[in-house]
Amino acid sequence: MERITLRELKEATKGSLLGSCLKEEILIGGVQSDNRKIREGDVFFAFPGERSDGHDYVGPALEAGAAGCVISREPAQLMPGKFYLLVPDTFLALGDFARYYRTKFAIPTVGVTGSVGKTTTKEMIAAVLSRKYRTLKTEGNFNNNIGLPLTILRLAEQDEAAVLEMGMNHFGEISYLTRIARPDIAVITNIGDAHIGNLGSKEGILKAKCEIFEGVPEGGTAVLNADDPYLNRLRDDLSLQKKVSLIRVGEAGDADYRATEIDDSQAEHMSFAICFPDGNKTRVFVPAPGRHMIYPALTAAAIGTCLGLSPEQISEGIRTYAPAGMRMKIEELSGGRILLNDTYNANPQSMEAGLQILSGQKERRRIAVIGDMGELGSRSRELHRDVGAAAARLGVDVLITVGKDSEEAARKAQEDGVPEVHHCADKEEAKAVLKEYLLQPDTAFLVKASRFMQFEELAAFIKDTVT
Repeated sequence: MERITLRELKEATKGSLLGSCLKEEILIGGVQSDNRKIREGDVFFAFPGERSDGHDYVGPALEAGAAGCVISREPAQLMPGKFYLLVPDTFLALGDFARYYRTKFAIPTVGVTGSVGKTTTKEMIAAVLSRKYRTLKTEGNFNNNIGLPLTILRLAEQDEAAVLEMGMNHFGEISYLTRIARPDIAVITNIGDAHIGNLGSKEGILKAKCEIFEGVPEGGTAVLNADDPYLNRLRDDLSLQKKVSLIRVGEAGDADYRATEIDDSQAEHMSFAICFPDGNKTRVFVPAPGRHMIYPALTAAAIGTCLGLSPEQISEGIRTYAPAGMRMKIEELSGGRILLNDTYNANPQSMEAGLQILSGQKERRRIAVIGDMGELGSRSRELHRDVGAAAARLGVDVLITVGKDSEEAARKAQEDGVPEVHHCADKEEAKAVLKEYLLQPDTAFLVKASRFMQFEELAAFIKDTVT
């Protein structure tokens, strides 16, 4: 973060100063919400929470060198020489501060949302733009009301572009984030079933994702999936078209950036040709498997073109893409075994994409270890059964399901002819079942579930047992 004054922080948050330190020209060098990460001159934001309250750590943060703090509850004692900025809500104060700080940077900014593939798309765009610009990107999944403001507050004078991921569970959350970020380019990857339990229907999900346009200025750009039937409805939205230029990417014949000559036959990568709007064609290599990877690559190509990158720079950027976190990492193990580690999160669309990648491991026995998917509401039973049907359709040899809801996937898979199906009540039971299969060489294991299932434990068990 570039240094700012206490006066700017106070005005941005509309807070009231307490304590003996009232010099508003004091410089602040950074923002922290974890007292263990405080550096000299930082400001500490105290966030209340269910498990712990940041106000309990104000003292340690100030003792560690913080210049002051932003609080929503006045402390019993005030430390001399430190400022205390009292606000009604520290979460909203962080957003207000980030909104103000964003105005200091006139750089192209991309906002990314969607049901599936947000992080992959964000990483791909950043990989491409980095071929020409110093690019700030959201780290990990810092895409909520705390993570996005903290990402914006990392902007520095040297940055030339930013790619910001925006997540949501309910209506109004994207609206809040986009008004802070003010993206020049808005991306919606797709409309799927994630969070349908909170939003009611895919129509509701579309409405929630379209909140991203509220923060885009007049003359901005929207990049949309041309193969998504819900996003295709936006072609007829005249009010949206008056505000932004629509760019559509996909396999559809009328897509502005179109994928052709797709080769997804390889287990660890794929390639295809990008047809640009000017009629030129460039073949690109994507260092990750699966046909679905055309969408983040095409989106990055469209944005790269808008920001002045050449086809060669775009191609090289796509080639340098690397998956983030626990998202579809292909890990080679001993004895011809392979682990498809996609344990970060799951919804019906990403689950099927993972099964498709597993199905490409034709030289190995294909074993899917899947767990419950959350926030599906009344459609949970149906959507878990769809996963079981996909496992059968895609030729999975063994399906191991874990958790209450995923039992429906096991039932459907058994009905549809998956050769071996095991349902486990918990991860310990799954480990016992897995031991038998881990002894077999030339096997491919897909491990995937929603975040709350913490399936990285099973991925680690597979690696530790095999190696």
